[in-house]
Amino acid sequence: MPDFIGILKDEAMPAQGCTEPIAVAYTVSVASEQLAAAPGDITDIRLLLSANIIKNALGVGIPGTGSVGIEIAAALGAVVRQSERKLEVLAGFTPDQLALARQMVDAGRVRVEQKQTDEMLYVEAILTAEGGETSRAVVYHDHTNLVNVEHNGEVLLDRPVSLASAGSSSTGLTVDNIYEFATTAPAEDLAFLLDCVPLNTRISEEGLKGAYGLQVGNKIAAGATGRSMLLNNLTLRIMSATAAGSDARMAGCPLSVMSVGGSGNQGIACTVPVIELARMLGSSDEELSRALAISELVTLHMKEYMGRLSPLCGSGIAGGTGSCCGMTYLQGGTLQEIKYAINNMIAMLQGMICDGAKATCALKIAAGTNAAIQCSTLALSDIAPSSLDGIVFDDAEDTIRSIGTFVREGMRHTDETILGIMLEKQLKK
Repeated sequence: MPDFIGILKDEAMPAQGCTEPIAVAYTVSVASEQLAAAPGDITDIRLLLSANIIKNALGVGIPGTGSVGIEIAAALGAVVRQSERKLEVLAGFTPDQLALARQMVDAGRVRVEQKQTDEMLYVEAILTAEGGETSRAVVYHDHTNLVNVEHNGEVLLDRPVSLASAGSSSTGLTVDNIYEFATTAPAEDLAFLLDCVPLNTRISEEGLKGAYGLQVGNKIAAGATGRSMLLNNLTLRIMSATAAGSDARMAGCPLSVMSVGGSGNQGIACTVPVIELARMLGSSDEELSRALAISELVTLHMKEYMGRLSPLCGSGIAGGTGSCCGMTYLQGGTLQEIKYAINNMIAMLQGMICDGAKATCALKIAAGTNAAIQCSTLALSDIAPSSLDGIVFDDAEDTIRSIGTFVREGMRHTDETILGIMLEKQLKK
């Protein structure tokens, strides 16, 4: 039987900023901490990054800097030296530290190269300081999974890499055991899941107030009184609250969120719709915590097959499917209806690609949330596609596995193509 509580506690953690550039900052911070030299004496930061890391870090705002991209995140990581804060490694930096980081970037001390690797999440930082002092750190497969640390060529940490890849389940999660756990576990064991409520609600509210990014959430919220008459108020409320969190986060808002599966947007996508619906229904804390357990675990289960980083949009597809299941449960849905919800979502959103972390992530989250509302409604009416329909199977478990096959065999070159288009645009600027 899976360690459900352990999985949830490992996979849900506070994160400030987009987790791909933050993973770079974390890795550089670890390497910088090995040096006797002061941060200002670092002469070179060489980054070897997987294509997915580059793709997801190119165009996203770095909290508190007013800047986007990999270089400023890496330089700040070298300066702050607080890797113990993990995905909040850049929290609380001072104006002087930011100024020093900018100087390092302007002086060309940060170099980015693509690592030729089959691993989608790979970050290697090699630092050189005055006098020839060197350090190295490597993160692999997970945003804070440190597998190698060196100082002046001496190996300080060398962990074996033995992690599952996309397409195979390593935790033992299934839709059946997720539902059984979430509906029968003692309420007090699930209470910690409510920790996401203040974090993810706060950034949602900030996104609704401020002019962040494309203002997707803000403008959807205005739809009830504006020119659009297509959506009802409850749908608008759930969609706008969810998209607004992404608006703020992608624009560099310094507020932390509760990430799920290494992604803050994924955390927003699979929790905020459930939180908002629970408020509308007047659900108890226990009901909300059980719905969040279903949503987060379904999201994580799908990501086992899609990959930690993926050519498919984890927030829209996995996070949206998780929230669809959580919302279905809150409305009295059965296990069978939750399985219908999964099949509906995958049939609707199976081809939504990930073209990096940026302002338009809020559009995909809005689309995933809207789909979740529609698919939950259909599931509660016992409507779902069958094995006659595309890559969907009668059993939702088989449908989830098919997503892994789709990614692994059908989208081998998708990320490289997407990254090539993104880099070509930069060269034309």
